[in-house]
Amino acid sequence: MAQKEKKKIEKVSEELQKEIDDVSEKLAKEEKKKETKKENKKKDNKKEEKKSIKKESWWHGVKSEFKKVRWPNRKEMIKYSIATISFIIFFALFFYLIEVIVYLIKTL
Repeated sequence: MAQKEKKKIEKVSEELQKEIDDVSEKLAKEEKKKETKKENKKKDNKKEEKKSIKKESWWHGVKSEFKKVRWPNRKEMIKYSIATISFIIFFALFFYLIEVIVYLIKTL
């Protein structure tokens, strides 16, 4: 009788040990999930901080570049405007003449 009871006790203790192992594994998985969630939150916070820093530094860069720009005065603007208009007229006449020449060649 004592041996049968010992065997029953051993079986029960083995089953209990398996249940304890299962529960400990589940707890370990839950802790890993919590840790990964915390790490993801930290990463997201760092990304948001980097984005705000990038925006601030970008605006700072834009301001400094605008300060470096040398804006043309009135005389220079007139000179550049005349040059632009003359180039437009020149190329318009050039392409118009090419069209006329091609048309004349086709009609002959």
